Amino acid sequence: MALKTLEDALVEGLEDLVSAESQIAEVLPKMATKATNKELKTAFRDHLKQTKEHSKRLKQAFKLMGKKPQSKTCEAAKGLVEEGKSIIEEDAEPDVMDAMLINAAQKVEHYEIASYGTLCTWAKLLGLKEVHAVLAETLNEEEQTDKNLTKLAKKSINKNAINKV
Repeated sequence: MALKTLEDALVEGLEDLVSAESQIAEVLPKMATKATNKELKTAFRDHLKQTKEHSKRLKQAFKLMGKKPQSKTCEAAKGLVEEGKSIIEEDAEPDVMDAMLINAAQKVEHYEIASYGTLCTWAKLLGLKEVHAVLAETLNEEEQTDKNLTKLAKKSINKNAINKV
């Protein structure tokens, strides 16, 4: 289908995020298992729960627009998830691995923040207040997850990784 309106672009963006959230939900348990820092393990597990809620909200956004929820392969998430999987396979000291896992997770978070931020703007411009509210809730959670990962990295993980030889 040709994209003719901003609403068409919004729907395509929602389809992209359905795929992204699904791919992310697949890799988060593996990241939680590989992490050695207890707080990082918890952060990944908590974000998996959020990710499942994000998927539900995306379906809600479709319904609010009178559209059938669909998925379109998100190539960006596919690449980021593959990168995360390759990091999991690395032979690294535990603290170094945790630092690398945070880096991989934050790349995903930044992609999601950019995507949700754009779709929030479009929904607002289109006067889709309820859709905007649903997407903004997820955007806020993604931003908080990114901040929490940064805090955890600065608090201990990056410092612990420095001392590895």
